[in-house]
Parts: sequence; structure tokens; C-alpha cells
Amino acid sequence: MKRLPGSTIRWLCAASILAAAGHAAAQGYPVKPIRMIVPSAPGGSVDTLARIVAQKMTESLGQQVIVENRSGSGGVVGTELVAKAAPDGYTLLMAYGSHVINPSLYRKLPYETVRDFAPITQVAVQPLMVNIHPSLPARTVKELIALARKRPGELNYGSAGSGSGGHLATEILGTMAGIKMVHVPYKGSAPAMFDVVAGNTQLMIATLITSLPHVRSGRLLGIGVTSAQRSPIAPDVPTVAETIPGYEVVVSYFLLAPAGTPKEIISALNGAAVKALKQPDVVERLARDGAAPVANSAAETARYIADEIVKWGKAVKATGAQSD
Repeated sequence: MKRLPGSTIRWLCAASILAAAGHAAAQGYPVKPIRMIVPSAPGGSVDTLARIVAQKMTESLGQQVIVENRSGSGGVVGTELVAKAAPDGYTLLMAYGSHVINPSLYRKLPYETVRDFAPITQVAVQPLMVNIHPSLPARTVKELIALARKRPGELNYGSAGSGSGGHLATEILGTMAGIKMVHVPYKGSAPAMFDVVAGNTQLMIATLITSLPHVRSGRLLGIGVTSAQRSPIAPDVPTVAETIPGYEVVVSYFLLAPAGTPKEIISALNGAAVKALKQPDVVERLARDGAAPVANSAAETARYIADEIVKWGKAVKATGAQSD
């Protein structure tokens, strides 16, 4: 029998020790609080969703899951933090649309979107809503387009940041309608929405979670939803596709861990997240905000993320959108 080189034996021993250590750590997991990083400002749709899921996972895991906001650079700041965190299951990322958009938007990222993360589950999907300030002389998507054509380059719109779902959704709308509006990026959907409500910007395409409270109060007008069909919670609001055939944009949310996190820990986290998302009160809460839980496997989430990167890459190229 051929004798293995000493270096190979040492490598195999080290690998076995690491695997055993990972398994041992997973057996007692979790033994301390878990951080769930939200790479956007407090108060937005991803923050709201993260807090709903974190509360339920806390109950299931027996350890507190603490939501921590780390906004900046279209989600890059918080995402990098998780990419470089220890792969021990105690630092998670509630990623959203920008996670699959940024690879096409930025020339270089401080992490690799697929390689540096271990998917846990796809949390939810949600359409967006076109919101305008009541002072704008338009009440439908058709009237908004006509106004933008009459006043090219004069209308401005807010977004959660360059490369966010709302940013690209508006650029795609502009491209398909043949209009040009001025982009005003913010560090998160909450401050962007605040300025639209205040009338400092004129419109914003945002998630239903972010939009509906302001639409219901009359502070904003919701004139279109970005899904292919009308939303059950806003059935009187037409789809943008009823004016621009073929238009459809929805955003997704994902729960991720750093790459290298032991499979046993990923499985435990997946079980806790899926259990949370299937609870009737969570399903009802998400439905009120126009979102639908997904709660799939880690492997299914990985495939979905790969497909989304390709899809949004085409959208970025078609619109010519760039990071600011």
C-alpha cells in the first residue's frame, strides 16, 4: 500500500478536526444570541420583515435573535459585514433585492455574492407600488407618463439607494414608457419615503409594506402595482402592466449565513425560519402588507438567487443604471 505524503496526512487530520469541531458546535447550537444584520435603514420593508421573522425564530431557537441595521452603499456595507463574519451561525443576513442586483451594478464588490454566503431560505416575495405626492397633477400611470413627457427631466423620484428594487423598477418603467426622470437615492426606503410624503420628491416606487400606510392615510396616492396581477390587499389599484404591457417587477428577501457555516447549523436555522414563516399570524401579517412567504430549502434558495442574478443583470444592462 502506497504511503501518503506527510503534508497530505496533516491536511486530512486538520480537515477531520475542523469537521468534528463544526459538528460539535452544531450539536449545542445556539448557546448565545444571534445577530440578524439588515443592510438598510430602520423602518423599511426589509427591516419590518426581519423583525417579524427574528421574533418567531427567537421563540423557536430559545436564544434571542437581535436585528441590527447596517445600512450604506445599497446594502453593501451590511452584506460585507456578514460575508466576513465567523461561519458559526451567530451572524445572519436578511438580504433583499439589492443582493442579486449589486453584482451587475458595481464593478467590484468586497465579497462574492454566491461564493461567500450559505443560503438558509427564501423568506418572501412582494410587488412594489408606484406612489406619487398628491400635489403632482396626475392620478394614473398613464397621466404620470404624459406629465413626464411634457416635462422631461423635471420630475424626480426617490429610492432606497442606487441599484435597489425601487430604483431599477422606476428605470425600467421609464425605459418602457420612453420617459426620463431624475433619480434621488437615499440610504434606505424609510428616509426616501419620508421625503416623498413631505413633498421634497415627487414619486417613489416602493414595496407595499412601505407604501400602504401612507396611501391609506391619504398622504400619498398609489397609482399602480408592479406585479402581473392586482394585489389582493389593494384590488382597486391597477397594475402598471395595464398601461405598459409586459411590465412586471417583484422583490425577494433571503436569509443567508457566511459561507462555511456547518450544514447542521444551516439546517437548524432553516427549520426555525420555515416554522416562523408558516405560522398563521405571520402569514396573515405578511398578507396585510402584500407579501407572500416562500419558506423553501437552502438548495432551492441557492438556485433562485443564481437565476435572479442573471435576470437583474439583464435589467441593469437594459436600463444603463449605475451605482452612485
